[in-house]
Amino acid sequence: MASESLNLFDSVPQEEPGSQARQQFVVGKVAATFFSSPDSFYKVLLVKISETNIDWHEDEIVVTGSFGDVREEQTYRFVGKTVTHPKYGTQFQALNYENATPTTKEGLIAYLAGEEFKGIGKKTAEKIVALLGITAIDKIINDPDVLAPLHLKKELQTNLIAKLKANNGMEQIIIGLNGYGFGSQLAASIYNHYREETLDILHKNPYQLIEDIEGIGFKKADQIAETLGIASDSPARIDGAILTALNDLSATNGDTYTDAKTLLKTTLSLLENSRNEAIDPQKLADELIDLAKSGKVVGEENRIYLRSLFESEWQIAEHLKRLNEAKETHQFAENEIATAIDLAEKQFQITYDHSQRQALTQAMQSKLFLLTGGPGTGKTTIINGIVKVFATLNEFSLDVNDYCETPFPILLAAPTGRAAKRMSEVTGLPASTIHRLLGLTGRESNPDQETKDLEGGLLIVDEMSMVDTYLFKTLVRAIANQMKVILVGDKDQLPSVGPGQVFHDLLASSTISKIELTKIYRQGDQSSIIPLAHAIREGHLPTDFAQNQADRSFIPCPTNQIESVITQVVKKAEQKHFTAQDIQVLAPMYRGVAGIDRLNVALQAILNPKKSARTKEVEFRGQHFRIGDKVLQLVNVPENNVFNGDMGIIKSVILAGDKDNTDKQDKLVIAFDQSEVTYARKDWLQITLAYCTSIHKAQGSEFKMVILPMVPQYSRMLQRNLLYTAVSRAESLLILLGDQNAFERCVQNLAVNRQTTLTQRLQTTFSGSKPEIKLKETSKKNEEPQPLSETGGAPGMTDEHRLTTAKVLSQAIDPMIGMAGITPQSFMKA
Repeated sequence: MASESLNLFDSVPQEEPGSQARQQFVVGKVAATFFSSPDSFYKVLLVKISETNIDWHEDEIVVTGSFGDVREEQTYRFVGKTVTHPKYGTQFQALNYENATPTTKEGLIAYLAGEEFKGIGKKTAEKIVALLGITAIDKIINDPDVLAPLHLKKELQTNLIAKLKANNGMEQIIIGLNGYGFGSQLAASIYNHYREETLDILHKNPYQLIEDIEGIGFKKADQIAETLGIASDSPARIDGAILTALNDLSATNGDTYTDAKTLLKTTLSLLENSRNEAIDPQKLADELIDLAKSGKVVGEENRIYLRSLFESEWQIAEHLKRLNEAKETHQFAENEIATAIDLAEKQFQITYDHSQRQALTQAMQSKLFLLTGGPGTGKTTIINGIVKVFATLNEFSLDVNDYCETPFPILLAAPTGRAAKRMSEVTGLPASTIHRLLGLTGRESNPDQETKDLEGGLLIVDEMSMVDTYLFKTLVRAIANQMKVILVGDKDQLPSVGPGQVFHDLLASSTISKIELTKIYRQGDQSSIIPLAHAIREGHLPTDFAQNQADRSFIPCPTNQIESVITQVVKKAEQKHFTAQDIQVLAPMYRGVAGIDRLNVALQAILNPKKSARTKEVEFRGQHFRIGDKVLQLVNVPENNVFNGDMGIIKSVILAGDKDNTDKQDKLVIAFDQSEVTYARKDWLQITLAYCTSIHKAQGSEFKMVILPMVPQYSRMLQRNLLYTAVSRAESLLILLGDQNAFERCVQNLAVNRQTTLTQRLQTTFSGSKPEIKLKETSKKNEEPQPLSETGGAPGMTDEHRLTTAKVLSQAIDPMIGMAGITPQSFMKA
């Protein structure tokens, strides 16, 4: 075997010397490929055994694992372990493999003289081995010129090199990735990103994978680096940890920036916990400056940003200013707008009050307009009114069928499929997710992915509190100048899962026309859910909180009885003909006796039990999935038109052994509001049972019946906007249970606003105090990203305050980026 391959095998975990266990292997010829995944390197092979050390007495065995372009009738050596599949019996699970090229002089001659290398023949093979020795294959692949002394025919030499590279090129990369413990899916992602440079990059700087490959974190990259002998205080390792810490802080807290002390303490903890080796904090500060010089992080005053978030805030401000200052195609007089509003009143058979007419008028007079208000205040009524008034003023039809060749002039969008479906139901017009509207088909984590430009006259986006900084930046840069933009949301709901608090910041900036609706319209006088939501919003529980109402109940119970009480409530609801889709349990946390995971198991047993031994089901990570189960999508997969928070129903369970299942792989078919998607087992990480979900995941949805427990166990989650959001998900029936003190703690605990600077960016940009700058867009293909300045300094900052490389090197400015009074010792301990 080639020496490179042997070195790669050194990366595979080995048994401790002296242990009774031996490394298991199978050597044999691939007889057939039963299954080959189209989007990863996972394969199922039938191998005819020529040599093995496992307890196996048959001529053939099924081998599974991550492989490159293995060829039938080719011999390979597989290293791994035997496993017992519940359906298919004993299989050999390969952790790695190698092309079983000969390891003796005679064997190598025979190999090169074989049918696979036509034209070589035994004499030429002997000359090659005599010249280059037993490592001939490696030498030829690494430097084809080593064959020059043999004066082979050009065509013969070209074919030989091509065949050897084909046999050992991608294969060696996959072998190397296997050796570092990457599964088939990650191995495919890495190879597709770096191609033939994969192993070079991996060996040179494994921390590069943190930035480039989704799903690879600092710990994994650091394990590889340690095996390669990369020092614990190497610049690449520290850079990787700093960027990881910045990303982690953003993901955990939702902030768009942090401060130096927090960043360096988090980084130091990450570095020392990973290898348990002390790191000089001064080296962290030095590397932070270098990252600023390279433009990967940005320092501004006492704030430190990932460059992508820093640029996104500025770009949002620039694009909104562009839209706000663009001239409208038609400007209408106030009396024209009033007449159109009168017509809307007649059509909808309603009478708008003063604030509603003001909102409609202001929306028609503004290029950008923000509409906010709590539940029941008439946001949907105003959305309908805006659509009708806009159509009347511009004299166009609201019948979609009238626009076969030209785009429909009104675009409706929301962050989730369920919220988009609700928009469509109340307006009678098509609505879509923001991702689908923009034509986003790649991974959401790429904020600079190209999108299609939007066409039309009016764009209305609902549930804006759910929209994060990256998505909003992508949206606003796609909006054409002539479009009117209406952004609608509830400012008091939970902020987005991703970084930022965009809608909050837009409202707080006072740069865009806005109106807040406060009068409650929805539901009759006897309804108590919406008054409860507004009381929570104002910071108190109503005096009748614990008294049962026609549409609301409170059941006091301790934490350990939550599961029992919920199951009793759900059973009674079933008897009253509520379905699994009607009932939604919401909880703040996943773990514990009152956590989402445990409640889902109990609820599934009631709402979709296994009725007999013949009931089709599959098991994955402790959860069982059956036909009819309600499931939740956990990540955005735009190419399938499903997004984080979408709920679906399992329509089909396809087992590997089913007669009509040609690829012999377990699959689930799930129907969502806007699509039906087939999930292979490797995709099941994307879903979970949804009988009980987190309050965050339920945002943008409404349910006929909401069951909401609150107990002291949820301590750190007991916040006002969390409770407010949960209560406002209930459409007609709300069951509260748990500890009344926990509910009291919620209304008393105001959530801390996230650390963002979008409000300041908007105020600076709209006031014109910021110098004109060219937007740094990185969405165009083949365009290299450029730093905002030498260090990614803030656009609009004066030269006196901008951090530049020259000032750092000349010590004209403190290079510690806002760390005044902080020494390395300040963050020696996390």
